[in-house]
Amino acid sequence: MAEHQAIVVGAGIGGLVSALRLAHQGLDVTVVEAADGPGGKLRQLVVDGAPIDSGPTVFTLRWVFDELLASVGTSLEAELRIRQLPVLARHWWEDGGTLDLSADPARSVDAVANFAGSAEARRFQGFCAQAQALYRTLERPYMRAAAPSMTGLSMGLGLRGMGVLASIGPLNSLWRSLGRHFTDPRLRQLFARYATYTGSSPWQAPATLMLIAQVELDGVWSIDGGMHALARCLERLARERGATFRYRSACARIDVHAGCVRGVTLASGETLQAGSVIFNGDAAALRQGLLGDGARRAVPRRAPPRSLSAITWSIHAPTRGLALDRHNVFFRADYASEFTDIFQRGRLPQSPTVYVCAQDRGAGEPVRVGSERLLCLVNAPAAGDTPHSQELTPEAIEQCETTSFSLLRRCGLDITASNPQRQAIRTTPADFHRLFPATGGALYGQATHGWTAAFSRPGASTPVAGLFLAGGSVHPGPGVPMAALSGLRAAEALMASPALTRWCPPVATSGGTSTP
Repeated sequence: MAEHQAIVVGAGIGGLVSALRLAHQGLDVTVVEAADGPGGKLRQLVVDGAPIDSGPTVFTLRWVFDELLASVGTSLEAELRIRQLPVLARHWWEDGGTLDLSADPARSVDAVANFAGSAEARRFQGFCAQAQALYRTLERPYMRAAAPSMTGLSMGLGLRGMGVLASIGPLNSLWRSLGRHFTDPRLRQLFARYATYTGSSPWQAPATLMLIAQVELDGVWSIDGGMHALARCLERLARERGATFRYRSACARIDVHAGCVRGVTLASGETLQAGSVIFNGDAAALRQGLLGDGARRAVPRRAPPRSLSAITWSIHAPTRGLALDRHNVFFRADYASEFTDIFQRGRLPQSPTVYVCAQDRGAGEPVRVGSERLLCLVNAPAAGDTPHSQELTPEAIEQCETTSFSLLRRCGLDITASNPQRQAIRTTPADFHRLFPATGGALYGQATHGWTAAFSRPGASTPVAGLFLAGGSVHPGPGVPMAALSGLRAAEALMASPALTRWCPPVATSGGTSTP
């Protein structure tokens, strides 16, 4: 049989992982990508001559990449320089409170005791124990599963696992569940923030998302060269195993004939034939028909609620006033209003939380004299595709910027950009929508709202023969390691599919060129 040809549409983390695994298995793999380099949302912007990670900034669940690279004959240490961060995140409140969570559990307990009292420190220990038990319970039957269902999960959990799940009250929201653990509203606020890791509201996200606490407690790492270096590494390894990458090559259509994938047509008109296609883009693009009518059946017809978008500022400028760490979060007292504004009123938050990633700090590096690299982020509604939106006007965005940086100053941080046009790049929901079509700027696929949301994301396999899905909008969800797992599941589904053993005869195509 002729060598099987697979096309990966999109060079995000999911697509890169799929391409690497399939090339290692000996398939003829071509990756087509509209941008001029790999990474997808894992993007890097050059600001005032400095490369700044301007997408995901947190590297966790390193076992995902340990297992991936071991499966292709190498290791993280052989390919990248990574270092574990001693401080997971530094948290600030406008009333003057500061709390570090550390990689050393004992230091975190002491910090919570100094911050909120010994009784709250004991509650923190109880919370961590429950988060760990939940993570250990769900890792294999949910996170590693190809397409989990409520029935399958129940069978996989067994009586003991069901007991762990019942103990947290899975029908509760994360916010309500945290109220059972903490009396200090600041700690409840801090751990409620984990809902935003999936682009969701703590008031609507299920209590199971508390397991993200264990994900971070298991270790947060930094990568020399930034998170974008991970994307470059996966691209290089895939190339070394024979994969071809074609950048500035947007896919206009996934070609489907008689319910079977035949390849793709690029925006240039060129046709590439293939027996299998992995789509590493947002499922909404398929649902809206942006890749052709034939691919619509790959995802459920009903559109789920969108996740959070963001406004980000990639900045290269001096700072003064606060001892930042790598990951910093600045809170206001009224946390609920942020999510009411975004999810109920569809507007930019009037009192946003601000995340600041200080990319020259935290991994043992000396504090840089002069300008440093920062990514500042506030949550926003995914309304970047709403024409003439009254909530995302230039004036509203400017007001959000003023409010956000005023919070930083009240907490003691001054960012001095003497030439903002040269030293900062702002990205809005409309910009994210242009980068990731059909999303409205949503950065996490669908929102994880309600306890059934975990089962509503599409899986790797689809009803369209030969078409597979990867990326943050499909199972197991958003985030760098989760997107990587989705890429692994897509590659596994392709390798196990009839497409590798049952040949579909080619059909005539018009225009462009094609691969054999």
